[in-house]
Amino acid sequence: MQVQTRGGDGAGEPAWSRYVVAFPGQGGQGPRMGLAWRHHDVWELVERAEEALGRPVAPMLLDRAAAPRTTAEAQLAVFLASMLAWEAVRKAVGPPALFAGHSLGQISALTAAGVLAFDDAVRLTARRGEVTEAVCRGQDGGMVAVLPISTEAAAQACGVPPDDCWVANDNAPGQVVLAGTEAGLARATEAARALGAEKFYRLAVPGAFHTPLMAEAADAFGDHLDTVAFGAPVAPVLSNATARPAPPDASWRRLLCEHLTSPVRWCESQEYMVAAGAHALVEAGCGSTLSKLAQRTVPQLATYQLDTPAAADQLLGRLS
Repeated sequence: MQVQTRGGDGAGEPAWSRYVVAFPGQGGQGPRMGLAWRHHDVWELVERAEEALGRPVAPMLLDRAAAPRTTAEAQLAVFLASMLAWEAVRKAVGPPALFAGHSLGQISALTAAGVLAFDDAVRLTARRGEVTEAVCRGQDGGMVAVLPISTEAAAQACGVPPDDCWVANDNAPGQVVLAGTEAGLARATEAARALGAEKFYRLAVPGAFHTPLMAEAADAFGDHLDTVAFGAPVAPVLSNATARPAPPDASWRRLLCEHLTSPVRWCESQEYMVAAGAHALVEAGCGSTLSKLAQRTVPQLATYQLDTPAAADQLLGRLS
């Protein structure tokens, strides 16, 4: 586990009574991403997922040849990797100050917080992947990270007619993700370049997530959400749409449906974590994207990557 010791107490350790657990979205998946957990007690979650779906899912977590290739596979694999990591420490650490999730990670956060039952969350994640993948197959959209650029300038670049590109993710100061049709992305990136942006990175996703182009997927997803039960969280869950904790009576059915077409306000979410008194962020799952964004946005937060049993043991050792 890589540990950044910025912030925290005088010895470089974070105040664990005020930590945030954050879950990544699609993009960090890779071959054998679950291999380290194969012989850990938490692997029973994968077996439960297979029972809930009625089909194998272990291969996409274990085999190099069967690594997630489609949007549906990637979303399910990322969700499961996050749940394996969190389950390894959940009982020992207790609830954090806040749960948060980036994009798909919103479902992981709701599951970790007890709002969604695990089996329901597995089926919900699978359905989310299916409906978004179906929309992606019928469109020519994509996503591009742009930097350096302000959110305001990015929105101005997207405003070049016609209306076919939008700000999808406000990730960190100067780092914004645009999403839209291929023609819209071409126009918006050129406009962004004229406004001072210098770097453009195409994301490894097949569609324009978090934009109005996902409206059809949101409608189909909403039908499935009507069948899901939602409970009360053990700790507040930050909403991607508001960058604030959702109220206790929040309609997560509505929020998760709207989430597919609305931007992810992650920069503001990180700033809220610090304003709320958090001293550390634990990234539960594959990759280090959220840790890197936190180091850029709120460097006073210590960041911990919880992605393997060894990382879990190290984290639990720091709490003992």
